[in-house]
Amino acid sequence: MLATKTARAIPMTHYIDEDDRSAVLWFITAKGTDLAKSAEGRAAAEYLIASKDESLWARIDGHVSAVTNPTELDKIWNAIAGAWFEDGKQDPDVQLIRFDLTEAEVWATDGGFKFLYEIGKAQLTGEKPDMGKHGTIRF
Repeated sequence: MLATKTARAIPMTHYIDEDDRSAVLWFITAKGTDLAKSAEGRAAAEYLIASKDESLWARIDGHVSAVTNPTELDKIWNAIAGAWFEDGKQDPDVQLIRFDLTEAEVWATDGGFKFLYEIGKAQLTGEKPDMGKHGTIRF
């Protein structure tokens, strides 16, 4: 889920430029969306993600900006993005969003069953549950 102060949180797929080692995620959206409008200037943003097995959770902070970069768009374009735009990456409604990361707060757990076990154990013993590891990364 990606959000800014003026764009409500919406599900988005991030892309990584494998050739670029900087702390940047890329998103593709339509120009008329609240996200694209808020990214026209440099806007503070928050991205919330979880792994499929619910063993990794993260809140990533940074700044989004709407950019025109055909080379980057070529690198990250795929069938999933193409499903949203009638004319593919040449569609005039395609907007590339650059997300420059500043900080990430990360939680690593053993997943669903262990979580339930720890909650049950805490209810019986009165002890705090072991929810795994937690840390902050600054970029």
